[in-house]
Amino acid sequence: MREVTAVILENKQIAEEVYELTFCTEQSVPVLPGQFCMIGVGGMPLRRPIAVCKAEGERITVCYRLKGEGTHRLASEYKAGETLRVLLPLGNGFSLAKEQKRIAVVGGGVGIFPLISAIRTFRDKEIYAYMGFRNRGAVCMEYEMLRAKKLTIATDDGSVGYHGTAVQAFQEEMSRIKPQAVLACGPTPMLRALKQAVAGKGIPVYVSLEERMGCGIGACLVCTCQKTDGARARVCKDGPVFEINEVEI
Repeated sequence: MREVTAVILENKQIAEEVYELTFCTEQSVPVLPGQFCMIGVGGMPLRRPIAVCKAEGERITVCYRLKGEGTHRLASEYKAGETLRVLLPLGNGFSLAKEQKRIAVVGGGVGIFPLISAIRTFRDKEIYAYMGFRNRGAVCMEYEMLRAKKLTIATDDGSVGYHGTAVQAFQEEMSRIKPQAVLACGPTPMLRALKQAVAGKGIPVYVSLEERMGCGIGACLVCTCQKTDGARARVCKDGPVFEINEVEI
């Protein structure tokens, strides 16, 4: 982990309330799929935690949804050519064993973005992607997801692709594709549904948890989650990626 000065290359809207921010760091930063960064927004005491979507040497791309004051200011006040102070890479990422060749990725909402990083990284795997959105206006980054062997877009209202959730679409095809591992990120109800869908199937599932964070380095304990063994874990430091049966969802 290091703090870097980043120069913004582009900060543009790509879907309803979703922005894509690309910046260039002073030197190449190795980032694993599933890791994240903390971006400082001037005048605010806490940085914003955002998953890395693409890491290409010195060029880093993150995507974020407008939610609070920090992301609204990031979208409206930071333009190409301006600088940011960024901590990265943070947390642990997704990893796969050599023998895990057939992989399903299941994402929803902003949870699709760390999974795009996984699709880009695990190019030697046979990947089946199931990505869920609210509606047509929320769909974005399809060109990146098409790197998968098969892509299924799901929308809650049926305006694009499968009418339903990403988990439902995956569940309908699970027995056919026989995944040797599942990577997932999305809102808690989605992860709960996924945990139910794979229960008893013997498939390892690795989930990236979305939690409110303060420091991003494990010091403030804002982002702790409950583990199934009774212990507490820091999502920023011990995660954000956990095996699904390690944590209470």
